[in-house]
Amino acid sequence: MQSPTHNLPSLFKQLGLPDDPESIDKFVAIHSPLKPELHLADAFFWSKSQADFLRSEVLEDADWAEVVDQLDVLLRKGRQG
Repeated sequence: MQSPTHNLPSLFKQLGLPDDPESIDKFVAIHSPLKPELHLADAFFWSKSQADFLRSEVLEDADWAEVVDQLDVLLRKGRQG
């Protein structure tokens, strides 16, 4: 049985955010860079349910953990890095 594969657009959709490339780029541009000491789920711009989802996926190393980590990296350095 294969594990589900998630990508950045599907994570944005799961979070209830616009999931087209332009919207993702804009979100990253507006909200980056995150401070190194700040955990992704603790950023001010998440709702409680979004933050809870992000936190639990990483803590449980769940299906979404890899793409949540990808978003974390993007928000620390910007989409174009």
